[in-house]
Amino acid sequence: MTDSAASPVFRLAYVPGATPAKWVRTWNERFPATPLELVTVPAHEAEELLRGGGADAGLVRLPVDRDVFSAIPLYTEATVAVVPKDHLITAVDELSLEDLADEVVLHPLDDVFGWERPPGEEAFERPATTADAVELVAAGIGVLIVPQSLARLHHRRDLTYRTVVDAPQSEVALAWPQEATTDQVDDFIGVVRGRTANSTRGRRNADPEQKQAPARTARKAPRSGKGKPATPQGRGGRGTTTGKGRTPRRGGGRPKRRG
Repeated sequence: MTDSAASPVFRLAYVPGATPAKWVRTWNERFPATPLELVTVPAHEAEELLRGGGADAGLVRLPVDRDVFSAIPLYTEATVAVVPKDHLITAVDELSLEDLADEVVLHPLDDVFGWERPPGEEAFERPATTADAVELVAAGIGVLIVPQSLARLHHRRDLTYRTVVDAPQSEVALAWPQEATTDQVDDFIGVVRGRTANSTRGRRNADPEQKQAPARTARKAPRSGKGKPATPQGRGGRGTTTGKGRTPRRGGGRPKRRG
């Protein structure tokens, strides 16, 4: 690994729809001495950004070039069709690609599925971006097939979406250049994999003042009196046997001394 001290800031790129917030919170709590800087990047430009050193790691959409990048798949998104709220498709909760055969399906240039041509009828031209395609859906020009996170990102009150059960799916992963696996990258891997702060891995940049909680010791048997172990209860559980077999009175007072 290279020396993580080369960069005082950990730069994390993320593509539209990716949600780094929970991991950023964990990082800020665990590594307050190393600020985390978020870098937004279009999905099709993520590899170029990481290659050029514009970020240390990124939440990207697979596939990536595995000869250059290491990647840890994080989750797979559901695929949905974005339609106007009054569209016939809204009568069902789920649909198939065949249900879209007679629909104009928009194919933006920043499409994340990588298909040559989506199902349905081809639009007159391809929108430049997913945001542009959403505007065309709102204008009644066609429908749009995207990962669910992008449908939420571009939410409009006049649009809704339905799950497409047999459509391609988009997988989000943490990726970084293999030749730039710094200690900070390893620390962030620990965060996304759920390692605890006390883990022996992924803690190189932890706050040196943060001390590990002492291990709990086994609880010892309770003692009574001045350091003498408790003795079993006498008959009926009233009083305990002490000294030379004498039993204290029920009132709990000391026995009278004989003259």
